[in-house]
Amino acid sequence: MRTTCACSPKYEGVCVTHRDPPNRPPRGPRPPGPPSRDAASPWGGTHVRSRKERFEEHTARFRRDRDAHDAQARGSRAQDARPHEARVHDAAHDATGHEGEHVAHPARERRSAELRLYGLNAIHAVFSRRPQAIRKLYLAEARIPALQPLLKWCVANRVGYRVVDELDLHKLAASSHHEGVVADVLREEPLPLSTWLRDLPSGPQCAIWLDGVGNPHNFGAILRSAAHFGVSAILLPKHSNLSLSGAAARVAEGGAEAVPLVRLGREDNAIAQLRGAGFTLAATVVNGGTDVFATPLPDRTIYVLGAEGEGMDRELAAACDLRLSIPGTGLVESLNVASAAAVLLAAWRAKR
Repeated sequence: MRTTCACSPKYEGVCVTHRDPPNRPPRGPRPPGPPSRDAASPWGGTHVRSRKERFEEHTARFRRDRDAHDAQARGSRAQDARPHEARVHDAAHDATGHEGEHVAHPARERRSAELRLYGLNAIHAVFSRRPQAIRKLYLAEARIPALQPLLKWCVANRVGYRVVDELDLHKLAASSHHEGVVADVLREEPLPLSTWLRDLPSGPQCAIWLDGVGNPHNFGAILRSAAHFGVSAILLPKHSNLSLSGAAARVAEGGAEAVPLVRLGREDNAIAQLRGAGFTLAATVVNGGTDVFATPLPDRTIYVLGAEGEGMDRELAAACDLRLSIPGTGLVESLNVASAAAVLLAAWRAKR
């Protein structure tokens, strides 16, 4: 059917804007008679429902929804009435998918794979060693001249960066010590002990075994001292929760990129592997150890440091080959673990 559209009177034919779309019944009144049930009819094979039919359908839908809601409420009451242990077991099973098998949420996995760093030296160190790990950069306008090479690299490699104000940087870093720059980078996972030992060069080597240390500022200070004295690695126990954080990386002042983290396996196996590679394990204790300055230190030494207050595990201390102490005036009980690490590393370095 050809018509002349009012919006385009000069166009003799069907208007592109107002023409009937495909599968739409023709315009105009229906032909007289009852509604057609013939699918070939231009008005389709639909049935016009009466008011009574529509009311009955709505009533049936309401009853179905009400019954489903009541059933869900009864199930919730039954779940709450179960013993607490059973509910905890089911919640753990739902979170893991299968007993003992953890199923992580994709967004959570992505967040855990990235690390938010802040501090000029920390970000310079990442850019120097592994620039491909940088995912996004935020900086203050005053930092643009100092970060020109990094910004050019971001442009060339299509990595996003934003110039933001001081308050935004404070929020991004969750710290006032951001030094005008924040970056999201890929986290570097600890090496397995066997891989580290396989690639370790021969000759004098020193490493630190951290047993129970958890303070990020102490961890960062230890990393800084370890980088300064050329430590080969920081060894982390199998079940330790200690990992690199933005605060630790800032305190390390770039040392976090210079010293690899190594994840140990079972304690007795780790000790056997380290001894097999020629290392001597030295437990650092407050009292009862030999003077670290008067003791000959082996070329390949592992310092085992415990947490402040609790100290290291007694069984681990007993399994070590040496027990060393840092002599002092006795006016204070001991040094901070990060300060003690710096003294111990300096003593080993001085004898090489």
